[in-house]
Amino acid sequence: MKYGLVAAHGYDPGPSQRPLTAGAISGILATVPAILVLIAFGSLKVEAHILGISQLETLASGWLAMAVAGAIYARFFGRSANAVRGGWLFGSSFGFALWGAGAVLVLPLLSGGRAPAGDAAAGLALALIVWGFAIGVLVPFVHRPLHEGLEKASKHKSVGPDAAAVPKGPVHQQRPKSRS
Repeated sequence: MKYGLVAAHGYDPGPSQRPLTAGAISGILATVPAILVLIAFGSLKVEAHILGISQLETLASGWLAMAVAGAIYARFFGRSANAVRGGWLFGSSFGFALWGAGAVLVLPLLSGGRAPAGDAAAGLALALIVWGFAIGVLVPFVHRPLHEGLEKASKHKSVGPDAAAVPKGPVHQQRPKSRS
């Protein structure tokens, strides 16, 4: 046995690794259209001023936050996050919830009670809904190749958590398909 104890205890990627990674990647990608909305409404400039950091630092921290939010989205919605037809709806509602939690509750707490108003506030709300829509559309398409890639990379099905599910021996060999 090549990997010994490490392989016996689940060397293969676990079931939560794929959705978390797919969600984080999708969250990063979905940030691009959201940034365009923030810039169009002037929200990025206002948000940077409220936080007391530069616009570049605001973008960097926002991208990190959206990667974490994407992982949370994929884990929270699970299989529903992979819905090609309904993902946009789950994502949009999650984006709205993020706006309610982040822009309405957390941002004022971090900034001593200051929050965006007017066009900047509308831009922030719209940006998070656009982000949610985009992540809802992206997750199924990011998750599928990631899932297939991890499955192909996993070579040791005779050990680890999937070992019990792998049929062994001549009784379990595949039979040729009948031509009926």
